[in-house]
Amino acid sequence: MSARTGVSPRSLRYYEQQGLITADRRDNGYRDYTDDAVVTVLTIRSLYDLGFPSELIRVVLPCTTGEAVDQAVCRSVVDRVTGIRDDIAERVTHLARTRDTLTYFLSEQAAPGDAADRQGTGPARQAFLRQRFVPGAATATDD
Repeated sequence: MSARTGVSPRSLRYYEQQGLITADRRDNGYRDYTDDAVVTVLTIRSLYDLGFPSELIRVVLPCTTGEAVDQAVCRSVVDRVTGIRDDIAERVTHLARTRDTLTYFLSEQAAPGDAADRQGTGPARQAFLRQRFVPGAATATDD
């Protein structure tokens, strides 16, 4: 299973301890997983990567596998995942603005022009500082 999913054997044992996956045991102690377990393990890994704790994954997992579950729970999961997605989108937007501000700042430093900008006290520097330290502040690159 580890080779098929890229998830370490230790993590697989942890998932099993948490009741997230099950495996049959062979006589030699090796675990046998169903073919569906591959998708389940990859889903679990993705949910952990998103920051979901084990307890929440236990609630979310049936909604991802199509098992018969409480639809109200699945709707609340969709709402939570939508919120996570929206938070990520906000962070991406912020990172893109920061990148653009840095690019603008660096281009102003490299280009001949305002001596204040070359010294780091002109509009490019002010825009950079405003973007970096004042949440929601407009930058010179916001149009």
